[in-house]
Amino acid sequence: MQTSRSFVKRTRAGAVVKVVREHYLRDDIPCGAAACRLCPPRTGAPAPGLEARPGGAASSLCPGPHYLLPDTNVLLHQIDILEDPVIKNVIVLQTVLQEVRNRSIPVYKRIRDVIQTPEKHFYSFTNEHHRETYIEQKKGETSNDRNDRAIRVAVKWYSEHLNKIEDEGKIPVIFLTNDRINKEKALEEGITAYTCEEYIKSLVANPELVDRLACVSDEGKEIESGKIIFPEHIPLSKLQQGIKSGNYLQGTYRASRDNYLEATVWVHGDAEEKEIIIQGLKHLNRAVHEDIVAVELLPKGEWVALSSVVLQDDGQNEDDIETEEEKENILKTSVSKDMLRPTGKVVGIIKRNWRPLCGMLSKSEIKEARRHLFTPADRRIPRIRIETRQADKLEGQRIIVAIDGWPRNSRYPNGHFVKNLGSAGDKETETEVLLLEHDVPHQPFSQAVLSCLPKMPWSITEQDMKHREDLRHLCICSVDPPGCTDIDDALHCREIENGNIEVGVHIADVSHFIRPGNALDEESVKRGTTVYLCEKRIDMVPELLSSNLCSLRSDVDRLAFSCIWEMNHKAEILKTRFTKSVIKSKASLTYAEAQMRIDSATMNDDITTSLRKLNKLAKIMKKRRIDNGALTLSSPEVRFHMDSETHDPIDLQTKELKETNSMVEEFMLLANISVAQKINSEFPEFALLRKHPAPPPSNYDILVKAAKSKNLEIKTDSAKALAESLDKAESPTFPYLNTLLRILATRCMMQAVYFCSGMDNDFHHYGLASPIYTHFTSPIRRYADIIVHRLLAVAIGADDTYPELRDKHKIADMCKNLNYRHKMAQYAQRASVAFHTQLFFKSKGVVNEDAYILFVRKNAIVVLIPKYGLEGTVFFEEKGKPTPRLDYNNEVPSLTVEDTTLCVFDKVKVNIMLDASNIQHQKIQMVLVEPKIQGNDAPANLSTETSSNDEPEKKKRKLQK
Repeated sequence: MQTSRSFVKRTRAGAVVKVVREHYLRDDIPCGAAACRLCPPRTGAPAPGLEARPGGAASSLCPGPHYLLPDTNVLLHQIDILEDPVIKNVIVLQTVLQEVRNRSIPVYKRIRDVIQTPEKHFYSFTNEHHRETYIEQKKGETSNDRNDRAIRVAVKWYSEHLNKIEDEGKIPVIFLTNDRINKEKALEEGITAYTCEEYIKSLVANPELVDRLACVSDEGKEIESGKIIFPEHIPLSKLQQGIKSGNYLQGTYRASRDNYLEATVWVHGDAEEKEIIIQGLKHLNRAVHEDIVAVELLPKGEWVALSSVVLQDDGQNEDDIETEEEKENILKTSVSKDMLRPTGKVVGIIKRNWRPLCGMLSKSEIKEARRHLFTPADRRIPRIRIETRQADKLEGQRIIVAIDGWPRNSRYPNGHFVKNLGSAGDKETETEVLLLEHDVPHQPFSQAVLSCLPKMPWSITEQDMKHREDLRHLCICSVDPPGCTDIDDALHCREIENGNIEVGVHIADVSHFIRPGNALDEESVKRGTTVYLCEKRIDMVPELLSSNLCSLRSDVDRLAFSCIWEMNHKAEILKTRFTKSVIKSKASLTYAEAQMRIDSATMNDDITTSLRKLNKLAKIMKKRRIDNGALTLSSPEVRFHMDSETHDPIDLQTKELKETNSMVEEFMLLANISVAQKINSEFPEFALLRKHPAPPPSNYDILVKAAKSKNLEIKTDSAKALAESLDKAESPTFPYLNTLLRILATRCMMQAVYFCSGMDNDFHHYGLASPIYTHFTSPIRRYADIIVHRLLAVAIGADDTYPELRDKHKIADMCKNLNYRHKMAQYAQRASVAFHTQLFFKSKGVVNEDAYILFVRKNAIVVLIPKYGLEGTVFFEEKGKPTPRLDYNNEVPSLTVEDTTLCVFDKVKVNIMLDASNIQHQKIQMVLVEPKIQGNDAPANLSTETSSNDEPEKKKRKLQK
């Protein structure tokens, strides 16, 4: 049956056209109940549907078996409840799914996952296309009211339909809604309806579910009691008008880690990004980190500077607003007019960025209280008020909490308990926390994803050989770190008949196994990158591919994508060609093994000869690259040695890099540049490339001043000038100085990012001094490389294109996601190093080590301990102790503590120990031992969270280029 709706609309040109929308109705859509014989059988359905005799939680309101049917708001706000294993046999209407999709994509994805889970027995019913449940919108009826009515019609149809089933017991359908008017109408129509809270409280065997109820109250009821603390948020419609007229500015709210009464809003303008300071509780106005907010600028007379005060929210009394006002006054220090910045106040929220949060329960001091405060692990997130009956059980545990709302009369947002992760300090728990906090997708691969994998045993077929060259005869080998299982690159080098040299870089052909648009492809793009933690790897693709079929292990046939050059003996490229291939690696070597072969006086086999030629060419290429202005920067990279039984770190040292690391890196860089040139020449509008913007001159101030303090000059007008002046910056009496300068130069750099060639004009890679660059060499662990492989395959006629690959807007959106995933992976890796560093020092007690001063602050010094590649801050102010006389000189830069002057790059001695007084935020403490500060018998006891600013050992240094 077909129904149609017509309406007229005016086109841009002014013409009036009639639009007819056809809507098809069917009577063969099954109800999903297993016991039903009235409906046609379900064919090809991925999930089993509703059980004949519904299992699940026993309810005192409805003691017998029953089905649940929630409305849109229940689905949106109570998704944590619906995901619980106890809740089964739920009917999800198409009307509800469509509304959820329009209002929250994350919740929509979660409910789709639940529907796909067989043991949950959730059934998606297409009520908008069923002849008996579709309804037209009445004249004068709002879309919202029409949808509410459509839901009630579907509930009523289900109840009547299931009553017709010849069975010993009729199964009722319970309608769950938190909308008072909708519930009243349902009851009037004879529908069994309850609020979500009523139903959950009736589950006598599962009282813990009550804690997971989202605290959703009507806006009008939020000020029943308590003093109003915050101004009202302006409605979205008025905000949009205000932004259009220029009265308000839209931007991303970024809370301060160090001061809970301060934040900045980054306004994204057409010309450039602008930063606005927000100070004080009322001006922050219930915004949460990463929300999109509307800001009103304050008059210039009220502008402030960013404060240098550290303020942590540690109060338990949420009504003590006077104390907050006292703290706000501390921020208002007198500063010069030059330091004042645009300042504003949050007037409304455009888009919330609330996510599940990890942290710990701060138990109320009131005995048997149900209301407690939750302290998130991320200091930028405010504390959250939750209700729980499990406070004793949850004390000392890492838990997940979700924010539900933030009323005007509440100092803190309201939320609900979601999940207990385990004991704080436990290695598995803390790893789970850091993955969740850095938004790293790490759930096991779903059945849908695994079903896309090739069936084992796998072998290369005749079809696979189409558009491929057979290179199995070549002497190809791989060079990687020890224990590497995801080998995605291999090399060969041989002399050819004309006296020139043929060099090949062979990369795993991952795009052969991951086809566009399938479940495996969607999961890979969502993950974006493999994440390497200290003793765990979160793969981007399932292990069958990453460690087996796509890993270029020795003595097995593997599919590859090859970049082959003909070079002369000066390493100048004469010809370049690309081909899909089949290879058979002759050896899987570690960097040390390859180095040993190169250095050996006795080994002259084909593999060793090939390695020596590659190494010779790599040295020429590296020199040429550096002569062109490429930077060789430094960073203290850390490696942990683990106890084989406990897996605790027993030793910590900085990584040593061999010549062979550099050899592999040179050829990977060359392959990436060659592929970038090819895909950009073929597809100038939608090539996926990688650029490294030049830093603004002000970024170099700290480096230039630090070098000047040692009578050295650093030129920063170009990458070449910087590289040359860093090479000259040597001190015979201080050999480590050059490394420190290169570490400091690394901190001045911008982040390298992916972008779409058709959406940008600046392609230059500053660090590599290359006019164009991309990522081609690591498709096992970077999704960007898979897209580049697909583009290259189309360019050489080895594969077909598809619409999304030729859409520059889609490629640009993908780049945005990949840049975010890479950044979060980097942060997660650093957090893993920090946690393992804490474990290491936990068993060491107090350790005394040499350190160098990297930065000087107004009340502290930041030091680097070369032995461990570890960085930390030594503070000279401590709570409850007299503050020494401090004199900060920004020009030198130096800090004089009493009569002792400390300058950048000075060598000092520090004591290192673990401060575990705050179980949630354990930190490495550093105490200055030498030089001894006059007047301080015991050095100031300082504390800061350690930040090892580099990642644990990854497969190769080339990864972040």
